[in-house]
Amino acid sequence: MEITLNFNKQSRVVAIAFFVALGLFSCSKNEEKDAKYYESIKVEGQKTAELTAPPFVPKPVGDRAATKLVVNMEIKEQEGEMVDGVKYTYWTFGGSVPGSFIRTRVGDEVEFHLKNHPDNKMPHNIDLHAVTGPGGGATSSLVAPGHEKVFNFKTLNPGLYVYHCATAPVGMHIANGMYGLILVEPEGGLPPVDKEYYIMQGDFYTKGNYGEQGSQPFDMNKAIKEQPDYVVFNGKVGALTGDKSLTAKKGETVRIYMGNGGPNLVSSFHAIGEIFDKVHIEGGDMINTNVQTTLIPAGGAAIVEFKVEVPGTFILVDHSIFRAFNKGALGMLKVEGEDNKNVYSGTTQEGIYLPEGGTIQNMPKVKGSTKSVAMKTVAEHVKAGKELYGRTCLACHQSEGQGIPNAFPPLAKSDFLNANPERAINAVLHGLSGEVTVNGKKFNNVMTSQNLTDDEVASVLTYVYDSWGNNKTVVTPAMVKTLRGKVVPKVKDIHE
Repeated sequence: MEITLNFNKQSRVVAIAFFVALGLFSCSKNEEKDAKYYESIKVEGQKTAELTAPPFVPKPVGDRAATKLVVNMEIKEQEGEMVDGVKYTYWTFGGSVPGSFIRTRVGDEVEFHLKNHPDNKMPHNIDLHAVTGPGGGATSSLVAPGHEKVFNFKTLNPGLYVYHCATAPVGMHIANGMYGLILVEPEGGLPPVDKEYYIMQGDFYTKGNYGEQGSQPFDMNKAIKEQPDYVVFNGKVGALTGDKSLTAKKGETVRIYMGNGGPNLVSSFHAIGEIFDKVHIEGGDMINTNVQTTLIPAGGAAIVEFKVEVPGTFILVDHSIFRAFNKGALGMLKVEGEDNKNVYSGTTQEGIYLPEGGTIQNMPKVKGSTKSVAMKTVAEHVKAGKELYGRTCLACHQSEGQGIPNAFPPLAKSDFLNANPERAINAVLHGLSGEVTVNGKKFNNVMTSQNLTDDEVASVLTYVYDSWGNNKTVVTPAMVKTLRGKVVPKVKDIHE
């Protein structure tokens, strides 16, 4: 009986091992079958691909059958504006940075036509990360100005993929803006959403520093050292702000196809005031939920989705945060709709905070010990104001007072400030919100009040008025004290 039991145990072990091995073998066969399955999908008919410039994407594929998809892509070398007054010669796929968005489905046969405009100076090619083949198509697509190359590939892997130029020096071609996204939808398409947008981050390297005016050429030394002057969404500072902001309505679900052209930096993509409900990690099948910030490597992508529950302006940033406020990696999503107090109340109370108690704020005085404070000269105010500006104002208004286009107004040659210094004083003392027009451009954002003394306010504003082509107004502590003692002005009074 004991022998029989041992035999049975051994039999069970052998049987289990057999079925485990069979299962592993079957999984391997299924994986092989899956790969071959996409390869063997027969295409039906032919159509020309719809291509779109950022931030827009073509219509969803849906449940259409696999087809022969003809993609016509033209390379253009053209001058554009990196930020106000700064010109840069971009190398582009389709005339935009990033390049045209390409939307396919798994099993499509893509016939890719790459054309290099006759006015261009350089040869180029294209490496699509969605391609299974040498160089991702690069070895078959090197094309001189005035010529065209054609190659074909089968889309075998669903996902969101980067494409870029791979002509030597590769980094230079990418750094000049030669990158974009190609989406390979799964069979049956992606689940529908209310809004879809296309964003890519890129780092740019110029001979001049950030904001230095004129036409700026590419700087190879900065690129090698990975020290970009600009880190931007969609090719320029302010590409997704002001009247170019992304839009949605409360209750809608937004999907962003987010890529990182690089060529060097990793992106920490974040939406201030929102949480990503879903993130397709690295643009693939794996989905993470309830994500605050998602990493996107250079040459990588992610798909993020979230439902907007409340109205307002939501700031999109690279959360390597100096890149956002000092190099340009900042966009806006403006959501319309009625407030949802259950989700977000807004300010419910505002008052004075005295952490040590009101009585401790007034130190005892010794008779006859009153010490007078020497009045600063204008030069001393300017010197002190420059240091204060670096601590309190620079992030939004920038090192040369140029502001951030469509987000934070310029202080340089500011008609808004030069018309009336009381505007500036009240803005620092009481904050500023609502629409203002500065140098002919409209801004609608929020400036918080600054916790500065009368002397500090006088110093920082005297520095601003003394700099960047302003009218040399000297703001005194007495002027600040007078306005501080008045009733807090209404917004319209500050503006007017």
